Amino acid sequence: MGGGRAGGSMRVLAVRTVLPEHRYDQQQITEAVAGTVRTDQRLLARLHSATQVSGRNLALPIEDYDRLTDFTAANDTYIATALDLAERAVRDALDGAGLDPGDVDHLMFCSSTGVATPSLDAALAQRVGLREDIRRLPVFGLGCAAGAAGLSRVHDYLSAWPEQVAVLVCVELCSLTVQRDDASVANLVGSGLFGDGAAAVVAAGDRRRVRVRRPDGPGRGPRVVATASRLYPGTSRLMGWNVGEHGFRIVLAADLVDHVKATLADDVAAFLQGHGLSPGEIASWVCHPGGPKVIETIAEAFGLDSGELDLTWESLRGAGNLSSVSVLNVLEQTIARRPRPPGAPGLLMALGPGFSAEMVLLRW
Repeated sequence: MGGGRAGGSMRVLAVRTVLPEHRYDQQQITEAVAGTVRTDQRLLARLHSATQVSGRNLALPIEDYDRLTDFTAANDTYIATALDLAERAVRDALDGAGLDPGDVDHLMFCSSTGVATPSLDAALAQRVGLREDIRRLPVFGLGCAAGAAGLSRVHDYLSAWPEQVAVLVCVELCSLTVQRDDASVANLVGSGLFGDGAAAVVAAGDRRRVRVRRPDGPGRGPRVVATASRLYPGTSRLMGWNVGEHGFRIVLAADLVDHVKATLADDVAAFLQGHGLSPGEIASWVCHPGGPKVIETIAEAFGLDSGELDLTWESLRGAGNLSSVSVLNVLEQTIARRPRPPGAPGLLMALGPGFSAEMVLLRW
């Protein structure tokens, strides 16, 4: 398993999530999908209900999806909307951290639901007013794992440059990828599970002096002290995109949860053991809400039956699976509502295409 310490830690100064303004309850979305995808409507309703999502925020008004007749239209909408949401998230996170755009040295941008060259981080940096010498790193294709992987790579950067400030941005507009001519179970599940949004994290290296607001209370972000990645060979069929003239067609295997059951517990235990910890000592579980079965599998694997995953469930039910954004949304809520005593350990993790797992060890 790849992972470890990179010469230091970083402090999470602020996390902010931004959702589009167009919100609909699940029944409204189910009815809209039924009007565009030719399928058994009872099956569609059953699959949407099984996600346990109560409502989602969409990139467009629901009636405007009819005009997305090809990949060009969907991707043009992605570029415009993703930039708007990302700008709001970065500005909100910088404000929460008490920093100015000129304080940022490094910008990492993650997304897997649209494409652009120049990459969107270039336009984002100019909109927000970041310095002209900003170091940029756009990342595509990590999917749901990108929020956790992005924190890991920002940690690596700030371990090398501990006097600097970095911003991680994740943006996903999953609704723009739903296929109108695809009646597969994967597409139907995706149309009921995934939502749209953006999140930004502001972090600082060990040698960067920052004012931590209320050091023993809400708003005090954790440190990232170690990370690990796990790539499972021969599992690329479990999750991803088939990309073509139709755009992004979802790949979502029925036996994905079986793989999680078979591997995750041992991999997490091995990671924690390498840092002198066991799952029972973790005070905060910041888990990506991949779906009900994935959350239930995590709870069963680690005996989490006392509300440890309440914020994960809340994120899923209220916003859907926001892909890379979701785990950052759970982190934001954990910081605001479930602070832990200084030094208490936490674990942030997410699963994604590859198939892969990303683990981040936190200290409050």
